[in-house]
Amino acid sequence: MDELLKQLSTILRGMWKYRRLGVAACWAVSLAAATLVFLMQDRYEASARVYVDTQTILRPLMSGLAVQPNVEQQVAMLSRTLISRPTVEKLIRTADLDLGTRNKAEQEALIDEVIKSIQIRMAGRDNLYTLSYRDDTPERAQRVVQALMTIFVESSLGASRTDSDTARRFLDEQIKAYEGKLIEAETRLKEFKLKNIAMQNQGDLDAAGRVTDIASSLNAARLELREAESAREAARRQLELARSAAPKLSDPSTPIATPEMDARIDAQRRNLDALLQRFTDQHPDVLNTRRLIRELEDQKRREIAALRQAAAASPKSVFVDNSPAVMEYSRTLAAAELQVASLRARVGEYASRAARAQDQMKVAPQVEAELSQLNRDYEIHRKNYNDLVSRRESANLSGQLENASNFADFRVIDPPRAANKPVAPNRLLLLPLALLAGLAAGLGISFLLSQVRPVFFDSSSLRAATDLPLLGVVSLVTGEAHKQAERRSLKRFVAALVALIALFAVGMATLAYQTGSFS
Repeated sequence: MDELLKQLSTILRGMWKYRRLGVAACWAVSLAAATLVFLMQDRYEASARVYVDTQTILRPLMSGLAVQPNVEQQVAMLSRTLISRPTVEKLIRTADLDLGTRNKAEQEALIDEVIKSIQIRMAGRDNLYTLSYRDDTPERAQRVVQALMTIFVESSLGASRTDSDTARRFLDEQIKAYEGKLIEAETRLKEFKLKNIAMQNQGDLDAAGRVTDIASSLNAARLELREAESAREAARRQLELARSAAPKLSDPSTPIATPEMDARIDAQRRNLDALLQRFTDQHPDVLNTRRLIRELEDQKRREIAALRQAAAASPKSVFVDNSPAVMEYSRTLAAAELQVASLRARVGEYASRAARAQDQMKVAPQVEAELSQLNRDYEIHRKNYNDLVSRRESANLSGQLENASNFADFRVIDPPRAANKPVAPNRLLLLPLALLAGLAAGLGISFLLSQVRPVFFDSSSLRAATDLPLLGVVSLVTGEAHKQAERRSLKRFVAALVALIALFAVGMATLAYQTGSFS
């Protein structure tokens, strides 16, 4: 620690030797810096405040029906991305800032300067934005802020409408594409169903269910066929018994029934009774009816005689069909024959169906898998198509709402206004910095000279620097004249520093008075 203090003391004593040059450098640098501060161009600031009102009554009313963009997020993002090169170029053209530019380099420099000077700040969380710009003249600064506010409002509204138009165009293209895919899927599904129409599910039955159902129907039909055949055999036996028990027509005492002829004669007799109630016996209709009855009775007798002659010619033949019992059993047997034939046809049909169902069951899994895939593709395309159509309608409704009423209302709280007094540079802050720069320059010059031309103030420093043996030390005895000269030099040094500080203090007070800081 003592060694460090000793080195620090040596450095300070060396710097003190060159104090006059340090003061001169301090004055030169301070005055030069102060001159630069006063020569700096004044900058005027223009600002405006805009409030974005996003709380409109349409938002809760149209919830779920139309797409409602996040206006707060859009405006916040716009405020951070608005200061871009294309926007600044448009701003420069709008505010006529490029009138004095002569070449491309000056235009690029102007764009960079405007980008650095523009500021868009969000004041709190209430969608309140402050737009500011600094320029050499207040009129131009105000003109730039006015153009910037116009671009800010138009960009936010135009971006929303551009997004809506882009979304609608994209939805139209996708709907057209999915419409083609949906038609293609419907065509494939229709062709597949027509090709495999015999294997389509009936109700809730698949291929295995159809085989089981047909087999059950076939077994039931076979059972009904066996029952019908048994009934037919029973009817045939009953008919044979009735025929064997009936009397033979070869016997003259056996009555012969002629039901058809008896029915016709009976009908004519009833007709004759009806005519006699209205007409006399000599009426032509009555006479014709009686003649017709006689002819029918003669025909009946001839038929009976013919039957008896046939029975006599064939004694072994037994004609029992005219017996009521035989006729009834004959009808029963005929009905049984018809039922058996019908059931045989049904059994044959069910047997062929069962065979086809067995053959179809071998390829049914593959057909069902292909049908499931076709249905899945069709349902996916149909769902996407319906969703896109619904979203397009929602986008159209959103566009109509934007045209009818904006979701965001931009209100100018403070119009663009430029201050009459410059806001930069802050000379009251820069002047102390200039003084500190001068003092630092003076200290730096003194330290540099003390290191370039060092001075040794004791024997130990000389021995350490030269690494040579020191034979002796000669002390300097100063007189009164030397001491007075040192005191005058110290006074001049202090006076120079005080004068510099006082000069800066007076300059700062005068500047503060002129700028109204002490008003």
